[in-house]
Amino acid sequence: MEIIPQATVIPKDTAQLPKGKYGPIFPKTPACYGFTIIANVKPGTADTIRGYGFKLAKALESDPQLLAPLKLHYLRWVLFDNDTRFMYQGIFDTDFDKYTEDAVALFRKAGVDTVFENLEGFPADWKTNTEAFIKFVRDHQCNSFLEYGEYPYASSDEIKKALKVKGALSEMLEQMQ
Repeated sequence: MEIIPQATVIPKDTAQLPKGKYGPIFPKTPACYGFTIIANVKPGTADTIRGYGFKLAKALESDPQLLAPLKLHYLRWVLFDNDTRFMYQGIFDTDFDKYTEDAVALFRKAGVDTVFENLEGFPADWKTNTEAFIKFVRDHQCNSFLEYGEYPYASSDEIKKALKVKGALSEMLEQMQ
């Protein structure tokens, strides 16, 4: 089976996109679903944001499945403009509505805070007010206009399965030598 890389252009005008619970549902692209937000950092919290990155990495060492309900492929956090602005970029397998609802539920259940609390305008009641959380994300969302996938439309579960098969085949071939 040949895998052919693909790209999709996302329209600037989102009025024609189907509407979800919280606004337009962007199409699944060869890179799956995702979004990017850029927001101003609360003064003096850049080190807290970096510390949150270390905290999340440590939590994943203890529980590698911590973020599994989100069906993530990648997360990227960037502080820029002298630590005054923050970019969150996530690629995942579910649409925006499900991802954001699952994220709020996950953090609420785990009793942990979000790095977003260090961003200007982020709602203090986000754990009990999913709509306010989503409004913040939508208000700060920077839509991509092109998304490319080297292995298009593959889910994170499919990729993990393929890597397991590859590992098993490699082990089998090593034992045959």
